[in-house]
Amino acid sequence: MSLFERYLTLWVALCIGAGIALGQMFPAVFRVIGAQEIARVNLPVAVLIWLMIIPMLLKIDFAALGQVAAHWRGVGVTLFINWAVKPFSMAALGWLFLSVLFRPFLPADQIESYMAGLILLAAAPCTAMVFVWSNLSNGEPHFTLSQVALNDAIMVVAFAPIVAFLLGLSAITVPWATLVLSVVLYILVPVAVAQGIRRRKLAEGGAALARLISRIGPLSILALLTTLVLLFGFQGEQILAQPVVIALLAVPILVQVYFNAGLAYWLNRVTGEAHCVAAPSALIGASNFFELAVAAAISLFGFTSGAALATVVGVLIEVPVMLSVVRIVTRTKDWYESGPAVQRRAGR
Repeated sequence: MSLFERYLTLWVALCIGAGIALGQMFPAVFRVIGAQEIARVNLPVAVLIWLMIIPMLLKIDFAALGQVAAHWRGVGVTLFINWAVKPFSMAALGWLFLSVLFRPFLPADQIESYMAGLILLAAAPCTAMVFVWSNLSNGEPHFTLSQVALNDAIMVVAFAPIVAFLLGLSAITVPWATLVLSVVLYILVPVAVAQGIRRRKLAEGGAALARLISRIGPLSILALLTTLVLLFGFQGEQILAQPVVIALLAVPILVQVYFNAGLAYWLNRVTGEAHCVAAPSALIGASNFFELAVAAAISLFGFTSGAALATVVGVLIEVPVMLSVVRIVTRTKDWYESGPAVQRRAGR
C-alpha cells in the first residue's frame, strides 16, 4: 500500500478543511471554476474524475468481460439493493429522521423538500467514483465495469418512475442532458481512452503496461484529493451558514449508506460470492450518482431549495463515508471468507 493510501483518511480530512478555507478566501476563483459546466456537469471535476479512473480502467481486459457471468450472484445482489431497497429505505429513513425525530430542529416549510432531495439521491446509483472504491478494496474490475454499465442502462428507464412514485409526482422532469452527458463523460470517454492506451502499451509488451500502471497509480489519489478541495470549496459557504441543518441531513444518508452496504455484503456472503465481487457490490450498493441527483433537484425545486441542499450534503459526505466502507470490507475479508457458502464455492 502506498503512502497516500496508507494515510488517505488524514489527507481527506486536510483537503476538506483546505477546501472550505480556500472557498472562503478566494470565492471568486471557485465561482469561476464552478461555472465551467455543461448541463450542470462541472467540466474541471469531470477531468479530475478521468484522472481518477483511467489508471484503473487500464487494468481491464475487455476480452475477459464474459467471465462476469460467473458472478451472477453478485450482480443480482447489487441490482436488488440499488433498485428494490435503496430508494425505498431512504424514503423510510427520511420520514423517520426528518419528519419525526429532527422535525423540531428543521425549518418546517423545508422538510418535504429535504425529503425529496434524499429520495433523488438514493434513486441514482453511483457510476464513475465506484471504480475508485473498487480499486481501493481490491475489487474485481470487470465486475465493477459491467455492473456500472448495467446500472446506467437501468437508470435511463427506472430513475423517473421510482422518483415519481416516491415523491407522488404525476410527471417528473428528468435532466436527460445531465444523465446522457454524465454517462458519456464519466464512462464512455475514459473507457475509450484507457483501452486505446492499453492496446498501445500491450503492443510494446506486457511489462510496458505494468510499468505505466505502476507509475500513474498515485495520480488517482491526487485527483481524488483535488476533487475534494473543489467540492468543499464550492459548498463551503453553505456548510458554514447552515451547519446544524447539514449535520441533521447527513444522518439519514449515513444510516442508509451503512445499511445498504452491510446488506449487500451480507447477501453476497450468504450466497457464496467471492470477496473480490462482494466488496465492490457493497460499495456500488451504498454510493450515489450525486451529479444527477443535484441536477434533478435544481431542475425540479430550484437552486436554493431544501432538495438541492439535501443532495449537496450527499456530495459532501460521499468520499469520507465511502472510504470508511472500503476500510470495513477490506478489514473483514477473513470473516467474510470464513462463511460456509463462500468456503463451499471455493472448494475448501
